[in-house]
Amino acid sequence: MQDTVLKTQSVSKYFYDPVKFRVLDDISIQVYKGEFLTLVGKSGSGKSTLLYCLSTMDTDYEGSIEILGKPITGSNIDTLAAIRNENIGFVFQFHYLLPEFTCLKNVMIPALKLGRHSREEIEHKAIEKLEMLGLGEQALKPASKLSGGQQQRVSIARALINDPAIIMCDEPTGNLDSKNSKIVFDIFRQLSSEYGQTIIAVTHDNDIAERSDRTITLEDGKIVA
Repeated sequence: MQDTVLKTQSVSKYFYDPVKFRVLDDISIQVYKGEFLTLVGKSGSGKSTLLYCLSTMDTDYEGSIEILGKPITGSNIDTLAAIRNENIGFVFQFHYLLPEFTCLKNVMIPALKLGRHSREEIEHKAIEKLEMLGLGEQALKPASKLSGGQQQRVSIARALINDPAIIMCDEPTGNLDSKNSKIVFDIFRQLSSEYGQTIIAVTHDNDIAERSDRTITLEDGKIVA
């Protein structure tokens, strides 16, 4: 039996500007531990909107969402923030690193915010994550001094620092060339297959989608494949 880490039941969502429009239509999915899942579809298909609902950052939807077997729909802002900090890591198309901070400090930020470990423990763990991603020697460099591919790997290390159950990615290779896109894909592949990390990624990159464990295709807010 595979462990389910995320489940949705009949999730629908509307936009109201300029007119009422259904952007997600009755989405029911299950995502499993260690699965590398990609969400694909044309622009406007609803894939990024679905990701933001799954991530707890968008709460204005119908239906229900569970993370690690616990219903999150209807939870208050503080509860959802705690769920995100503990269970979800984020990787975006833009790395959103603080350029004047070192790579090490950027990676440490989510763990310092969570406050479960001492600063020394967090620093040690952050170095481990950077080393795992081949960036140990860059730890004390300002983030602004790294290449785009290296900065994206720092953002992945930051997403991993709290050992989240799920990493959610929105176009994680959108700003990278083919070489760095492959590096990022190989990292995700290793995280899911060797470390049991669940990856959910919105992508336009057909190579990534084809090589992931499972692909969900959306069209006009519906799952079509």
